[in-house]
Amino acid sequence: MKKLKKLLYLSLMGICTLSIGGCGSAKNHKPYVAVITKSTGSTFWKSVFAGAGAAATEYNLDITMEGADSEEDYEQQNELVRQAVDNGAEVIVFSAVDFDANAQAIDEAAQCGVKIVVIDSDVNSAYVSCRIGTDNIEAGRQAAEAALFAEDEKLYVGIVNYDVHTANGQQREQGFREVMEEDGRVEEIITINVLSTMEDAREGTKKLLKENPRINVIVTFNEWTSLGVGWAIRDMEASDDIHVVAFDSNAVTVGMLETGEVDALIVQNPYAMGYLGVETAAALANGNNVEQEKVDTATTIITRENMFEPEYQKVLFVFDE
Repeated sequence: MKKLKKLLYLSLMGICTLSIGGCGSAKNHKPYVAVITKSTGSTFWKSVFAGAGAAATEYNLDITMEGADSEEDYEQQNELVRQAVDNGAEVIVFSAVDFDANAQAIDEAAQCGVKIVVIDSDVNSAYVSCRIGTDNIEAGRQAAEAALFAEDEKLYVGIVNYDVHTANGQQREQGFREVMEEDGRVEEIITINVLSTMEDAREGTKKLLKENPRINVIVTFNEWTSLGVGWAIRDMEASDDIHVVAFDSNAVTVGMLETGEVDALIVQNPYAMGYLGVETAAALANGNNVEQEKVDTATTIITRENMFEPEYQKVLFVFDE
């Protein structure tokens, strides 16, 4: 109950060099926490950083907040992990580009004594102290629930997913398929994987629809791919023909929800991920145990029918740049 109240509060706030040389040993007068994310440019990650920064101020931490240049660049992430260890990080708050390819760097950091907290996207490491973020399988099921509001008698479904090695996207697709494959209206489900960029998702969606003209439902699972799908639907003037379920909230996708290119948004709570990730890091840096090994920051289905209701406005605009 205490954790639930904390999540509710956050929603409303929104408002080892890893080489032969050994582990880094530099220490600061305050605990140093490194937040390393999949990228930095989206509204989602800016909201994560806002939450992380607020927690760092509250708990009197030194903090760095960095991410890869693209959401496919696990090698750059691994280098950021190595640099954080070399600079004396006591805790790394991490969102993995690649479930497996980031694992060795995280394991080596932990073997140097660095505590690991995962937010958003998981890494294949036994050294993680706490995992904080969306219950991705449940979020996928929510996407399916929203997709089944499509009025067509038979559903031909396209999935525009991102990197096959990123855990959260695969888990969301798993949950989505579990529900859709049990529904008798669903005739076919086709998945494409694109780069996690607006441009690649836009072109991939157009190609998917041209090659599969029967598709009348599309689902996609993060902010960049949601933007790309929305723009493709607008480019092809297909908003009346295709029911679109997308993820995350920014000014453009909320506008597309209003104008019809998107029919539902599955909205996460990135501010809470950042805040709780750093709050947990503070506890670990001070020698305390974490209360929970897994924390669900919750998701909400937003549609044109409910988007202007006050409680859903708070979910859509938790973080205002």
